Amino acid sequence: MAINTYTAEFIKIMKHPVKFRMFLFSKLPAAYFAGVRVRDADETKCVVTVPYKWLSQNPFRSTYFACLSMAAEMSTGVLAMAHLYKINPPVSMLVVKVESEYFKKAADRSSFICEDGALFRKAIEETIATGEARSVRARSVGTNKAGDVVAEFYITWSFKVKSK
Repeated sequence: MAINTYTAEFIKIMKHPVKFRMFLFSKLPAAYFAGVRVRDADETKCVVTVPYKWLSQNPFRSTYFACLSMAAEMSTGVLAMAHLYKINPPVSMLVVKVESEYFKKAADRSSFICEDGALFRKAIEETIATGEARSVRARSVGTNKAGDVVAEFYITWSFKVKSK
């Protein structure tokens, strides 16, 4: 299978501040209001941030775990969606498992980095070639402004060719 020539187009949309915010507001309003943002992305990695603010806080003066999870999931999901954008045949994607571990209070902006774009591309290519579902267990590491690891997530995505 050839490389999806539309991947770069999707990444460009996700990096455009206005288009990305419109996407979030219409499709993921909780992430929009929490302040989740794509800071950098290419075909292999994605960096997503979530601030510590009133709408993302917990009673313990840190970022609520669900907001951290949104940012981690988005860092993996943007990569998956980029490799699926305008692909033929269409392939569906679904989160089937989320694993997380927390190491430090997230009391400022947290950045989540996923570098598993190649895994997504390979799984999608295999799904199309075989017609069988494939899964990817993607890793997203969250750090604070000082570079300390605050959390680590493993998001497992399932891919399957859509039936007609």
